[in-house]
Amino acid sequence: MSITRTALRAGIAAAGLAIAFTALTAPTPSAEAANGTVGQRETVCADSLYFRTAPHDGAFDGQLFRPQTFLVKGPKVGNYIYGFAYGDINRNGWVADGWFCPL
Repeated sequence: MSITRTALRAGIAAAGLAIAFTALTAPTPSAEAANGTVGQRETVCADSLYFRTAPHDGAFDGQLFRPQTFLVKGPKVGNYIYGFAYGDINRNGWVADGWFCPL
């Protein structure tokens, strides 16, 4: 079975359009949220932010709400950051990074 040049060009063009469409419609990070900085007490910008006992799949241990604060202690593990949660929680644990208000 052979592929004609016209069919090959059409396939390449279709693939290019699919890639361009994906790039244009992919979600982008919010301009209203930022990563935490070690040593800084950051304000939560998310409506709610899960607080965990360990990074990634650690047990759920509460929620932080806007505008509660989180003292970033580090380290960062994957997309999670360790620190002290102020507000209703008042203890050390992990939250997803990238949900703090920019300065």
